[in-house]
Amino acid sequence: MPTYTPPLDDIRFLLTHVLDANQLSRFPGYEDATTDLMLSVAEEGGRLCAEVIAPLNQIGDAEGCTYDDGKVRTPSGFKAAYDAYCKAGWAAMIAPVEFGGQGLPQLVGTVIDEMLCSANLSFSMYPLLAHGATTAIEKWGDDELKRRYLPRLIDGSWCGTMCLTEPQAGTDLGIIRTRAVPAGDGSYAITGTKIFISAGEHDLTENIIHLVLARLPDAPAGTKGISLFIVPKFLTDEGGKIGKRNGVRCNSIEHKMGIKGNATCVMSFDNAIGWLVGEPHKGMRGMFTMMNAARVSVGMQGLGLAEVAYQNALSYSKDRLQGRAMTGATNPSGDADPIIVHPDVRRMLMTMKAYIEGMRALAYWVGILIDVETRHTDAGARAEAADLVALMTPVIKAFCTDTGFDITNIALQCYGGHGYIREYGMEQFVRDARIAQIYEGTNGVQAMDLLGRKIPDDNGRLARRFAAIVQRDLEAAAKIGTVAPLVAPVADAMSRLQRTTAALLARAAKNPDEIGAAAVDYLHMFGLASIGWMWIRMAVAASALADDDAALRDDKLATARFYVSKLLPQVRALEAQIDAGSDVVMAAALT
Repeated sequence: MPTYTPPLDDIRFLLTHVLDANQLSRFPGYEDATTDLMLSVAEEGGRLCAEVIAPLNQIGDAEGCTYDDGKVRTPSGFKAAYDAYCKAGWAAMIAPVEFGGQGLPQLVGTVIDEMLCSANLSFSMYPLLAHGATTAIEKWGDDELKRRYLPRLIDGSWCGTMCLTEPQAGTDLGIIRTRAVPAGDGSYAITGTKIFISAGEHDLTENIIHLVLARLPDAPAGTKGISLFIVPKFLTDEGGKIGKRNGVRCNSIEHKMGIKGNATCVMSFDNAIGWLVGEPHKGMRGMFTMMNAARVSVGMQGLGLAEVAYQNALSYSKDRLQGRAMTGATNPSGDADPIIVHPDVRRMLMTMKAYIEGMRALAYWVGILIDVETRHTDAGARAEAADLVALMTPVIKAFCTDTGFDITNIALQCYGGHGYIREYGMEQFVRDARIAQIYEGTNGVQAMDLLGRKIPDDNGRLARRFAAIVQRDLEAAAKIGTVAPLVAPVADAMSRLQRTTAALLARAAKNPDEIGAAAVDYLHMFGLASIGWMWIRMAVAASALADDDAALRDDKLATARFYVSKLLPQVRALEAQIDAGSDVVMAAALT
């Protein structure tokens, strides 16, 4: 059975030495959010994840969710764990104080998201969806909707969903058919079918609040004609007391490759009563508020599964005895040496470690930016943070989930044949990780968003902001003796990225297929260079540690050298792949 230990030492290093998390305590409303407080919260959250939620992971996979005539039962232990999660206040952690939340920074939510996903991805999705619904209603709902729904979503007694996809409409939401007809009393009658609805029906909460995309009778075609509605599973009175069942039903649940402890539902809406969120025909704004928050959280799913897979692969590699070290026996009293002495096993472990720690640093940096965007007192700082969050969201979602899936595969490989056996838990991590590359916008769509929209926006404003920050850090790092040798390869990667960007956009002006053909390679190139920059920042912070932290210092510098030497050079191959152009992609008939 796999185990999980929250990576508190690495979290402490990032928040204290690399990212200056304490800056958040200077923002209005965050005065108490010191680094010490955030680390205390992380420690308590990690204990819940490791001791209560992680032990249910394999149980959830083995049992799955059970469907019976419209009702869904979650796996054994999920209900009790969810109740404990809510009772301890975790559901309310980063929610607004005025509706019963604790008002902690988004950074804290990002840290806890990672640990929840490591512990039990299926379980983590239930509170994730409630948080997404809270975010959308808080920003776009009127005062009455906020009063009625936010307090119970925030305390966890109600849960939420995102009802977007239909049988004929996945990525192309402009062709959805769900209808919303005004009822004359301020409400609407919602009719249609939605598929792939995570947590669409379950037994964890007394009510489920569906956020549904639908078309009004006078809606224009395409995404400009989509509106957003709140459709509760149960109708309530003015005080929030549960009343009669609404016209919402779960028709079935999917039998999936992974995340079996989370119900993925086919939902039917039959003249269900709903209320408009925001303006008519402007529903995509509200849904993107929910989706963009979810995309960062999905990036944490890739990171979280990578972390727990790596932890177990490392432990196994220390214990598994096979063969002798090429330089001589390290366990002469035994029949063989632990496999961690073999260079290829160390290559796999170091690859996982270097990616995980780099992705964590990048994701936490974005978590801080979200707080800067919403709480900083300076308008210019908020605008810059907003640009950087917009730029990095598709990178966090796609790069962290692509790499997270790769890492679970590498971790399984460390186990050899045992990795392929269910009882060791590694194959579940692989299966669970695969969905994160698909939902909340496939990674190909994320790459198109980055290259086709974010990079050229306002003549490259977002990209220029990012490049300026990286350049500043590289120039400062080049003056530090222990870090200077690492700077040139990262600077070269950034230069290649910038040259590739300019050449690619010039070709795309003549042939739009260039964007689609290069997008995924470009996003990976961007992600590799970005994590190279983060390793420079971590190396700078590590080099400043006192001798009392010599082990941590040496570990970080060694891992930074590995990343720069063994992983970052992939940028060159991606540059060549992008330069090959779209013709090699589009030429074959594929009959």
